[in-house]
Amino acid sequence: MYKDIPLLVDLYELTMAQAYFIYKKNTSATFDLFVRELPKNRAYLVSCGLEDTLNYLKNLRFSNDDLGYLRNLRLFSRSFLKYLAGFKFKGDTWAIPEGEIFFANEPVIRVTASIIQAQIIESFLLNTINLQTMIASKASRVVYSAKGRAVYDFSLRRTHGQDAGIKAARASYITGASGTSNVLAGKLYNIPIAGTMAHSFVMSFKQEIDSFLAYSNTFPKRSILLVDTYDTRIGIENAITIGLYLKEKGYRLQGIRLDSGDIVSLSKLARKML
Repeated sequence: MYKDIPLLVDLYELTMAQAYFIYKKNTSATFDLFVRELPKNRAYLVSCGLEDTLNYLKNLRFSNDDLGYLRNLRLFSRSFLKYLAGFKFKGDTWAIPEGEIFFANEPVIRVTASIIQAQIIESFLLNTINLQTMIASKASRVVYSAKGRAVYDFSLRRTHGQDAGIKAARASYITGASGTSNVLAGKLYNIPIAGTMAHSFVMSFKQEIDSFLAYSNTFPKRSILLVDTYDTRIGIENAITIGLYLKEKGYRLQGIRLDSGDIVSLSKLARKML
């Protein structure tokens, strides 16, 4: 998390806040965060991001460094910067619990506070709730489609930045994923971690089956083999060979991973062969 989190705000939130400070200093307001309409072919969304929101509201303070940066912009008055120096959120917050389903035009979070405070926190709340709700809603549909089979978050290499990668793992876990490949998310949120192997590991050995054997000997209790590096059918045959080898040693091959090609037909072929 960035140390300058108070500045994670759109500029116009602060310029409006200064105008409020002059003309509406004692005015209170209620802001609702809601979705006007659901995405196409979607019947619901899943709330997520509340924990980060509440931590933000509880700890929001402008440091001397933050105030120095704002002062150097030459946009804000001395009296307004003095107000920010003593800023502490004092409003009320109501929210749908994380992991709960909600619908269009239903408030996810409602904030009642002085209009200055309610305005300043808007950008962070939108950023936090929008991203995590989007991921949680998608994850819930994936988990539902799996019909009881375990689903794991493996999104770190695709998500847009470090924080998004961590939040994607958390949002997926909240909505039913069994774990994540993201080790830091596992540490921060006590999420079970899981993983397989990469194509580079398979390619580092002269023969595919040698890579399978090396990995299985190293992790006999939790081997999942990536079978599509060269030829998927042959990869599955090699995985079966290793599975039988592990069985003789008192272990069990946990599974295989398909990462390319026609996943539907290949998964049916793999199931039949296995």
